[in-house]
Amino acid sequence: MRWNLPNTLTVLRLIAAPGVAVMFLYFARPWADWFALTLFIGAAITDWFDGYLARAWKQESKFGAMLDPIADKAMVVIALVVITGYSGMNPWLILPATVILFREVFVSGLREFIGADAGKLKVTKLAKWKTTAQMVAIAILFLGTGLDYLETGRAPRAGEGDLPNFASLADLANHVGLVLIWVAAVLTAITGWDYFRKALPFLRDHKDS
Repeated sequence: MRWNLPNTLTVLRLIAAPGVAVMFLYFARPWADWFALTLFIGAAITDWFDGYLARAWKQESKFGAMLDPIADKAMVVIALVVITGYSGMNPWLILPATVILFREVFVSGLREFIGADAGKLKVTKLAKWKTTAQMVAIAILFLGTGLDYLETGRAPRAGEGDLPNFASLADLANHVGLVLIWVAAVLTAITGWDYFRKALPFLRDHKDS
């Protein structure tokens, strides 16, 4: 393992993932929402910089290649759990969140099962767009929960705001975030199926002739 700036940024992103949830333990709302949003955006930015710097400075490493997707998934999974809880268990959010969480667990299990051959399954551009869509949607949803608490003094109840009326900035942010998380869920499902399809040759039993 080589300690260089790209790898350091990846490790910091991994540490920031549980930090998003910790914000709600030590700070009152809506400050917790703003701190979690700031931490999440900062960590998401490093997702672009660590890969770019590693390629530009020729500092790519197996450690970075291994840790980068783990940090991304940790950020997304932990943030979705926090947002789902603080948005009143809205069913319009739970369904796409479930699709995203299922895909991440499924693909992680596939990678673990096929072992060394997992490196042969290259990350596609669509998968990168999937990650970007997830992070943008989550950031906007954090903004929406913070604004909603600031405007009403409470978290929304389950099922509230099913139909958009855009009566406030919180309502606008929440519904834009919901649309984007559905888009992210569709991209997540497509990339998950694509990964499974490419992994099938490594899952077949080879019988001795």
